[in-house]
Amino acid sequence: MTPQRNTGAGAEAELPEYAGHYRLESGLGSGGMGVVHLARSTSGMKVAVKVVHAEFARDPEFRGRFRQEVGAARKVSGAFTAPVVDADPEAERPWMATLFIPGPTLAEQVKRNGPMNTGELRRLMAGLAEALRDIHRVGVVHRDLKPSNVLLAEDGPKVIDFGISRPKDSELRTETGKLIGTPPFMAPEQFRRPREVGPAADIFALGSVMVHAATGRGPFDSDSPYVVAYQVVHDEPDLTGVPENLAPLVRRCLAKEPEDRPTPDELMRELRSVAASYDTQAFIPSQRAADEPQPDAAEAEAGTEAGSGCRSGSGDGGPSAASPTAPRPPNRRRRIGLVLGAVAVVVSGGALASALALGGDGGTDGNTRGTAGGSRSASAAFAGWTATPATPATESAGGGDDGGMPQCAYDVRRLLCAQSGLVSALDASDGRVAWRHTLAKGDRPRRAPMLAGGLALVLTHSGKRVEALDPASGAVRWTRDVSAYAGVESAGGTLLLTAADGTVTGVDAASGRTVWDRRIPGQSRPYFVSFPKDPLAYVTTATDDGRTGLTAVDPATGDVRWEKSLDGTLTLVGTTDDSLVLLAEGGEYGKVGAVVRYYPESGDVLRVTLNVPLQQARAAVHGDRVYLLAFDGALVAVDTVGGKRLWSLQTAVSRGSVPVADGEHVYFSAADGRLLAVDTDAGKLVGQTALRLGANAGEVVSALPAPGAVDGRVYAGAPDGTVFAVDGRDPAAW
Repeated sequence: MTPQRNTGAGAEAELPEYAGHYRLESGLGSGGMGVVHLARSTSGMKVAVKVVHAEFARDPEFRGRFRQEVGAARKVSGAFTAPVVDADPEAERPWMATLFIPGPTLAEQVKRNGPMNTGELRRLMAGLAEALRDIHRVGVVHRDLKPSNVLLAEDGPKVIDFGISRPKDSELRTETGKLIGTPPFMAPEQFRRPREVGPAADIFALGSVMVHAATGRGPFDSDSPYVVAYQVVHDEPDLTGVPENLAPLVRRCLAKEPEDRPTPDELMRELRSVAASYDTQAFIPSQRAADEPQPDAAEAEAGTEAGSGCRSGSGDGGPSAASPTAPRPPNRRRRIGLVLGAVAVVVSGGALASALALGGDGGTDGNTRGTAGGSRSASAAFAGWTATPATPATESAGGGDDGGMPQCAYDVRRLLCAQSGLVSALDASDGRVAWRHTLAKGDRPRRAPMLAGGLALVLTHSGKRVEALDPASGAVRWTRDVSAYAGVESAGGTLLLTAADGTVTGVDAASGRTVWDRRIPGQSRPYFVSFPKDPLAYVTTATDDGRTGLTAVDPATGDVRWEKSLDGTLTLVGTTDDSLVLLAEGGEYGKVGAVVRYYPESGDVLRVTLNVPLQQARAAVHGDRVYLLAFDGALVAVDTVGGKRLWSLQTAVSRGSVPVADGEHVYFSAADGRLLAVDTDAGKLVGQTALRLGANAGEVVSALPAPGAVDGRVYAGAPDGTVFAVDGRDPAAW
């Protein structure tokens, strides 16, 4: 491969060919610390690789700063971030690789299209507040938030570049008398007492960034960085052009004293109270009219002019003058792809801003009636609702890691939800709690209720007992001790219990009576998988020769209906009327490399290989399509009949729930309580609900229950203990 030419000031004449085992394809931007490249891993995954300039690689002090950057980026990689894929701070040319995320920087957006409108500004501010909350939560202070370090991804703004970030309790890595940061976006304390800089400095920078987004200039403006520094410390900010309903909040962010500035959580609460309608379409702001002048193609491709800064995270530490970016001619739709494709960055934080303006408040009876926005007619719209099934008394009975998060089974008339010490039934139309059933003290459900035999079967977390409840009244119809069984699953009208010795007991779900007890031929200890509307139960078994055995069992009798051996290490994820859908392991352990569709009647096997293996992917099956949501937030649509990938979207939702799909949308939940909707044809995010984090916002939920899509409505549980419903036909109004 011929080394690619660098672009940007201070870049080396030639680029290296590889960083580690990542092949560098092109230079995307350059700054004081290094160059960011678009690169690919051995498997073909796109990554952004930041390679340190050779002159700095010889400086031990700089290497220490780069190690600090890698550590900070890794710490903040979470539910809203692109993860750090790999790094080697000790290499001859230190480098760091992160997931590739397309989108223009805020500096580029304002430069090409002018100031943002009021709605876009609200979403930007809410998104940045959420990003800073996550950054500060892990003890990191960014210290260089500016327009060129804000990436406008499709699902919300992302804060990038941790080149000069540091833990709140670390020593300041700088030379005596040298400024660390960018003066127009630095807080007064960064000039007066830099060793005391804390999270509030990032809030000051957020205020400056908002003025830039609203006006195309900063709140303190001069060609001289030294004049700007004086203004930051002594003068009042110029907020001319900032919308009236946001100006007071921006002014509070720009307070001279750190203690007078709001925290990210306070900002988010204030933004919820701003009376506005939030557009939940793609976050990248709208472009200007088609008849306006166009920038030349070379400028659109470069994206590294003065004012956009270094998107690679340079953080060179020198005082850089403000580069006021007056509104520029817009980049039209045919050129948008060039801008989006030109940006790859070290991403951290990130926020889905529109979610902050929506969502209900708690009700005195545990219910809140919500109204969906938009212009839909009253007859066609489902207003939605939010309910809190647990009372303080029932909440105190539970406990454990995820005890407060409702896990629900859904049907057209009611939701059967299990959470800490409690099982409840909610009316699907309005969220009213029909009944509550309290479990034994200290006990909590292990999973969502299993609907079988006309009853709701609740497995306790200890795995010792199944309680069968009447869905209409909550009355206990039967109970069974299942502590001797290693596996518990329901299929059709039967509860399947697998003992440690491999014996399987079939229990009639309606009565609790044992109807059969036997071993399944060829299975030493079968663990069953079942799916709604499928009368069979399935067992998959990996063999030593790299194949997977697939066995279909009639749950009513225990009889084996058919067996098949398929190539690869496979996981069964869904069924259709005439086939089974499985995911094939590919590449490294835990990665999905292909989607397999098996037709039992004909024996036909269709296999669609993915371009890039997906880490810990979960799947939704709808007709001939399979939608895969990876651990890192990548959502991929696959046509199993056409044998191709339809589209791919980076959602930035790390560790999302199992997705569900209907004919128009894919739905999934995030760890912060949001429900997201993606258009199945376009592969675009079209809606998301409010955050529902609850009191324990710092805790990580180990497993998210999947939402339910039933009869045009979508239901979900959230970490704050609520259950909510929205109109699945109109996600933009969520």
